[in-house]
Amino acid sequence: MKLENRKQKVVGLPRFMVRMSKYAVFALLLITISIGIGVVGYMTLGHTSFIDAFHMACMILTGMGPVVEMKTTGAKLFSSFYALYSGVAFLSITAVFFAPIIHRVLHILAVDIDD
Repeated sequence: MKLENRKQKVVGLPRFMVRMSKYAVFALLLITISIGIGVVGYMTLGHTSFIDAFHMACMILTGMGPVVEMKTTGAKLFSSFYALYSGVAFLSITAVFFAPIIHRVLHILAVDIDD
């Protein structure tokens, strides 16, 4: 997923859309993995049902906060570390998704008019 440098021309819209879809699929994969980690952790350590674990993982990953009380020490530790991971993961996934858009805007602004 290499982007063009400032000496290259701005890619056309069809190629940009292909690039954007690749980044979106990669971001979706990261979200899926992150939610999967949370679901498995909450189901095994928090002893929650699948739907509660999924709900909790989604809420923590997006920064909304916990919805189910964790009763054991292991569950509380997992929930704490998952919340720390989720904060970084959410910002990183957002950056991955918006990288091609920001790059394109900056590239358009920096491209030489003579070309």
